[in-house]
Amino acid sequence: MPPKYDLRIENRDTLHLKVSNVIREAIIRGDFKPGERLKQSELADTLGVSRMPVREAFRKLESEGLIELEPHKGAIVKSIQVNDIEEIYTLRAELEKMAVYQSIDYFSESDLKELNELVNNMDAAEDVEDFVLYNIEFHKLLIKRCNWNRLNTFISTLWSGFPQQTPHLIKGQTKTSNKEHRQIVEAIMKKDKVKAGDLVSDHILRTGQLLIKSLKVDARK
Repeated sequence: MPPKYDLRIENRDTLHLKVSNVIREAIIRGDFKPGERLKQSELADTLGVSRMPVREAFRKLESEGLIELEPHKGAIVKSIQVNDIEEIYTLRAELEKMAVYQSIDYFSESDLKELNELVNNMDAAEDVEDFVLYNIEFHKLLIKRCNWNRLNTFISTLWSGFPQQTPHLIKGQTKTSNKEHRQIVEAIMKKDKVKAGDLVSDHILRTGQLLIKSLKVDARK
């Protein structure tokens, strides 16, 4: 079981997302093994929450392909394949590159200001959870003005699961990642579509490669 987390917060609407993050990280890190059954009551007690957010987290994690909800058995951890991670990040690199390219001409002054603010917030973030939230908003904003709806749908599907968890799993990820974020924003400010797209693609591919390397190291421990 993972260490006990204090998840008693005022905003109950986000509680199941925080529970999802904790369980997801534990699965990716290998604390829960493939085939292991996750018990709602035990997790609720360990995390200091009721069963409801755990149940909601299970549904989210099932949609991400990390667990399988089986009748009379509950939540069963599925195996994580390196090929799956490789596929997700390779697809993200190409699709988000396209989406950023499509977005640049339509960014407003407000969008550009917000991109810079999010980068500054990530620099100032003392908590990894805060960095993760700002990082998610940053990447969403990068493709916000893309008017290709199918492309946006594909990207949204790929964003489930691994992407938001990498700062927890890769040592030194936050500083390196945010340095790359600044370079992306600089290219966008100059309306350099090709450079911005390439930087986004390289950023995503590097993260995927480091995540795979990190998981392989953890597997050998």
